[in-house]
Amino acid sequence: MQRRKAGTVAAVAALGMTAALGGCGVTGGSGDVTLRLVAADYGDSAANSSQKYWDKLVKEYESKHSGVKIDVTVYSWNDVDRKVKEMVDAGKAPDMAQIGAYADYAAKDELYTADDLLSISTQADFASQLATAGQVKGVQYGMPFAASTRLLFYNKTLFANAGLTPPKTWKQLAADAAALKARGVKYPYALPLGPEEAQAETMQWMLSGGGGYTDTVGSYGIDSAQNVATFDWLKDDLVGKGLTGPVAPGNLNRAAAFSAFAKGEVGMLNGHPSLMKIAAKKGVKFGMVPMPGSGGRSSTSMGVADWMMAFKKNGHAQQVGDFLDFVYDEKNVLDFSREYDLLPVTNSASEVMSSDERDADLKPFLDELPQSELYPVGKTSWAAVSAAVKKRIGQAVGANGSPAATLSQLQATASTAESAD
Repeated sequence: MQRRKAGTVAAVAALGMTAALGGCGVTGGSGDVTLRLVAADYGDSAANSSQKYWDKLVKEYESKHSGVKIDVTVYSWNDVDRKVKEMVDAGKAPDMAQIGAYADYAAKDELYTADDLLSISTQADFASQLATAGQVKGVQYGMPFAASTRLLFYNKTLFANAGLTPPKTWKQLAADAAALKARGVKYPYALPLGPEEAQAETMQWMLSGGGGYTDTVGSYGIDSAQNVATFDWLKDDLVGKGLTGPVAPGNLNRAAAFSAFAKGEVGMLNGHPSLMKIAAKKGVKFGMVPMPGSGGRSSTSMGVADWMMAFKKNGHAQQVGDFLDFVYDEKNVLDFSREYDLLPVTNSASEVMSSDERDADLKPFLDELPQSELYPVGKTSWAAVSAAVKKRIGQAVGANGSPAATLSQLQATASTAESAD
């Protein structure tokens, strides 16, 4: 989940570890196979680093598979995608990587397909829209590893003081924001269109207006009539009326918006599960509802997924596949999801979580997953398009901005990137 992410969850700095660039996937003199995995860190401190999760998982796996060793290196989200690229470019690809995107490697024929690796039962257990998002030209290369959806968070105390109820439509959202502004709320609606994760806020609003990054046949449609109408409304009815706070949306990052919500300074904003802990730690009472739409609650929410992939360079498809079948075992998927407040990527774990009382906080997000839409991560052009959105979308709602012109520029960037694939 890009955050960043998607996605979504705060990452800690790399824990002083360096990638083992040499000898990837080597077979030692004893006949043992060593598989190397580079993974992202979902923890927010050393105490709950993903390294601890993987160390425990690997210990259990190796105790049952005497001929296979698993060497895991964890990096922060700030570094992990770059580290894997450097390893691949140096001709020393890891056997597996758990990172934010897979399509570039798939396009270069550097990855095993899911069919090459996983058992039929493991493949069938993936949530269908996540498995589909892991495909390039109908073939699955990206195996979903973690998922998240977005909901509209609102400050219950601020809403109660103003006599408000959570909005179901854009019109109600604007009216609630106006009432909160009149009572001195700093950010009636926090609209983070800054470079940290503008692509997420953008997609959430596009979907709520009946649009999206792509059209029904999967082609980019960034400058569609629906998307232009959505950003016209944002510019005129929210930003233009001073309902988004003192920081221009193009300069407001997600982390700053989340921090302001945790301080009680925000009436409403889009958030993912990690915001629950951030707000609860600060004593903020909050509620969560589906994203309002132009004429009623949005029928589609935004989903985010991070990916596991396996490189072909070192071989060992059988051992890699066996280890990944273990990684995706119901118990292990549940353990990871619960540790990091993320949604399980398998149907079996989702069913358990939906009915287990200990997972009640995550259930509203889980309920959104089946009707969620993900970034077009199967397109190798998406990285360039996402970067352009982060850089430019804030201009669309600026004082001198033009939604139609900005979205047209982004569509041109997308078309150019797509034709270069």
